[in-house]
Amino acid sequence: MNYKIENSPFVLSRYTSEVIRFDSVRKRYPGSDVEVLRGIDLEIGDHDFVAVVGRSGSGKTTLLNLIGALDSDFTGTVEVNGRDVGALPDRAASSFRNTEVGHVFQSYHLLDHLTCEENVALASLFARGEARHPSEFSHRRAGEVLEIVGLGGSGRRSPTTLSGGERQRVALARALFHSPPILLCDEPTGNLDAETGREVVELLQLLNQEHGITIVAATHDEAISSEGGRVLHLSEGRFTDEDRGGNS
Repeated sequence: MNYKIENSPFVLSRYTSEVIRFDSVRKRYPGSDVEVLRGIDLEIGDHDFVAVVGRSGSGKTTLLNLIGALDSDFTGTVEVNGRDVGALPDRAASSFRNTEVGHVFQSYHLLDHLTCEENVALASLFARGEARHPSEFSHRRAGEVLEIVGLGGSGRRSPTTLSGGERQRVALARALFHSPPILLCDEPTGNLDAETGREVVELLQLLNQEHGITIVAATHDEAISSEGGRVLHLSEGRFTDEDRGGNS
């Protein structure tokens, strides 16, 4: 798969130091006595590629949700790009989620009644202030990021006509729309066959290695964990001592 990311102005990292920091983070869900995260300390630097591995229920998705400001109900501190995400007001948190991090999910979350281009351009529709672009500009940029992920010329297609791998690449294009310095990937190859999953992993590697995007991927996929520069093993809400390539 030939991805045309080398000419893109939209995938360059904007940060040059520590990006993510957890300090004594604990999380439990309402009505439960079980802590999903149990005193997490973590530092992830700019340009890191981190694979978070562990069994279902170990806290992987919760960890990503806290980084991405999808959940603010926790104790301790989570800082992303120097901002205390747990303390962000609702409006600021919404802007942060839309422009500072890109989210890629296992189930794609595409709207089948929209074209691929329209799905990608949704990132602008929900933006505020300078991140909000005129419709013509948004659709042009959507076409450009679809080109980045190898789907140039597919903007007018419906997601229902795409393979699973193509749908995931549309979701990745949507995540890249605002040139986020961080991509959060929750089982991004979980619904794909091995060969298609490898293509997605290769694209993530290129985004990380050639354009410095920090990637944090929660995964069961050995291809991701073996290619990531750092592996964190999460078990029952805590990191084990099997961390490779960095400090947890």
